[in-house]
Amino acid sequence: MSAQPTQTAPNLVNIEVDGKPIQVPKGSMIIEATDKAGIPIPRFCYHRKLPIAASCRQCLVEVEMGGRPMPKPQPACATPVAEGMKVLTRSDKALHAQRNVMEFLLINHPMDCPVCDQGGECELQDMALGYGRSVSRFTERKRTIADEDIGPLVATEMTRCIHCTRCVRFISEIAGTYEFGSMDRGDRHVIGTYIGKNVESELSGNIIDVCPVGALTNKPFQFKARAWELIAKPSIAWHDALGSNLWLHTRRGEVLRTVPRDNEAVNECWLSDRDRYSHQGMYAADRIGAPEVKRNGQWQATSWEDALECAGAALKKAPGSELGILLHPATSNEEGDLLMRMARGLGSAHVDHRLRQLDFADNAVAQPFALPVAEVEQVRAALLVGCDLRYEMPLLNHRLHQAAKKGAKIYAVNPAHFDFNYALAGEAVVAPQALVNALLALAKAAVAAGANAPAALADAISAARSDEGNDAAIAALKQAVSAQGRAVVILGEAAATHPQASWLRAIARFIADATGAGYDELPVGANAVGLARLGVVPGNGGLDAQAMLAQPRKSYLLYGVEPPHDFADGNAALKALHGADQVVAFSAYASAALREVADVILPIALLPEIDATLVNVDGLAQGVAAGAKAPGQARPGWKVLRALGGALQLAGFEFDDLAGLRDGIADRAAAPRSGLAARASAGGITRLATWPIYRSDAVLRRATALNAHPLNRAPAVRLNGDEARRLGLDSDGPVRVADVQLPLVIDAAVPDGTAWIEAAQDLTATLPPYGASITLSKA
Repeated sequence: MSAQPTQTAPNLVNIEVDGKPIQVPKGSMIIEATDKAGIPIPRFCYHRKLPIAASCRQCLVEVEMGGRPMPKPQPACATPVAEGMKVLTRSDKALHAQRNVMEFLLINHPMDCPVCDQGGECELQDMALGYGRSVSRFTERKRTIADEDIGPLVATEMTRCIHCTRCVRFISEIAGTYEFGSMDRGDRHVIGTYIGKNVESELSGNIIDVCPVGALTNKPFQFKARAWELIAKPSIAWHDALGSNLWLHTRRGEVLRTVPRDNEAVNECWLSDRDRYSHQGMYAADRIGAPEVKRNGQWQATSWEDALECAGAALKKAPGSELGILLHPATSNEEGDLLMRMARGLGSAHVDHRLRQLDFADNAVAQPFALPVAEVEQVRAALLVGCDLRYEMPLLNHRLHQAAKKGAKIYAVNPAHFDFNYALAGEAVVAPQALVNALLALAKAAVAAGANAPAALADAISAARSDEGNDAAIAALKQAVSAQGRAVVILGEAAATHPQASWLRAIARFIADATGAGYDELPVGANAVGLARLGVVPGNGGLDAQAMLAQPRKSYLLYGVEPPHDFADGNAALKALHGADQVVAFSAYASAALREVADVILPIALLPEIDATLVNVDGLAQGVAAGAKAPGQARPGWKVLRALGGALQLAGFEFDDLAGLRDGIADRAAAPRSGLAARASAGGITRLATWPIYRSDAVLRRATALNAHPLNRAPAVRLNGDEARRLGLDSDGPVRVADVQLPLVIDAAVPDGTAWIEAAQDLTATLPPYGASITLSKA
């Protein structure tokens, strides 16, 4: 019988690598084929997530086509495969080329491995061991390069740079900020910022990971430890609801640095600076390591037994109807469920984690994304509503940035001109009080395109005014879906925390349904989706977070909450807590404000220090084991709650370990309701309050390097020039808002009728909340 021909799929080609036949996709580069086959090829400039540069030439291999060898070795990273190609990665010709390239790369390298932070995990070290010479044949003096100060996060030692341009390609193609580049040629060739400025990207720390040498290193970690001293513990990020996967690098239980852990569906191989550097805040001066009780107005450190007895007595002093339980939206599933058990045991229906929410008309809670994170990169059109996506969820913005590079049309309706790193196809920037009307105009365009308006919105949509820009946005969303593509409507934190968020949410959902787009609402809090799934919200007759402050309780239990910074209305929070008879605080920190209002502080561990479960924006429950040690006598929150619940003899606290606790956890998903807030017209100047990227929780507010970063702007009143002139203000003097003096910044990004004053700053945390009418005057 004659031999049968080999069948090859139409999108595959047959090649041979070092005598091994393999099939690889058409259009692949040789290095991609060998990586999939497990055949190593040395490289420096190549990175699977970055555009090909072919600048280092370390991956030179011998290639044969049609039985004839190519005259020169070819770069494996830039040579596409072809049918019948033969590749030799270990031939004499290939090895000779690779060793010669290594010798050239080391001509000017300082060879300072003993003092380099990259020592022990350096690609150049590894490659030099395999492909380098023991003695250099070059005797010329090595060149030196002056270092640039590019900010508080990344340290530079550019004499070590081998010009692979990975950092340049990352900053331009992934971060999208074009802050790094190559300058000059030959022996004057340098990598750096063009005008000697800080790198201000929210993803800048990733250039440390992609750098194959010690030219770019982690500045806060500098000279702290060697790679072999560190223990890597898998963990997850907890400053937004994406749940990026990461490694905690610890020594003797202390987190010294954080690096990304690959997960293509969540964070790929990247990590935002917020998640990379926040660990500094874990070791702040006001981290509390022992239980404390206030007696006769004085704080005293005490034993756990005494502190739990005092806490139990305080919680039982008032009836359950007078107890309010407020917890941070990053609280884990285990702790959230125990707090609900405690609330039931004490007879309280007043439990809430939605501290930054102002509008509860629809009882909204965080929901998983309709369009998963991994698919956002494939959208052909997107609508952003009240969304500063770069700073609210940096790695989701990265996905949208990649979609924009492929031609996606992105539209925005925002209360300020936010700084996107891609061009918008259309944008409406209106004052906060006009945001609902601007979105209604888009909804009217959707109705004109054939959609049926829901009854609750019909009159408002009918009264709205639309224009050609709105028609274009609706058409782009519909066209993206009809062309077998994807589209998404993303509701951001500036909309979810808006005083009329129920309107924005309902209209955005209608637009998504009318166009066939996915509806993704950014959760406010790292575990807001998990806490909503467990029903950690008010029970029947219970008060929500804002109502608990407007109708003060006699007792409060605060869990992981730092007043006033974590509240939408910090002044109302302080007023309610000051007026309470007793306040029991479970906290990792003892801030001055917390000491003023609390009666008992029970020190709890932070997420990297506990076993916990968090649910991300895709509804994925991610478990994490303790990777670091809590300081002093601080304990995991679930253990403290178990001890307190046991001391109070409450039902549901009989378990012995974490497994027993998890066995008793059941989903009790909170049910949203249909409802719309009253639309009161606001006059004068309205406050726009957004949470700064590096001040959204207590740990970030204590991370020194992040707080020194330019993205962490100083507190100020931001007005556009015309508005400032109308109010008789100028940038030379401070402005008075309520009882606070703030500098004035003229900012063209702010619309008329708006004062942009960021929240969570020490000076701004107690100002009137988002959407409130404020009076500005010269100080």
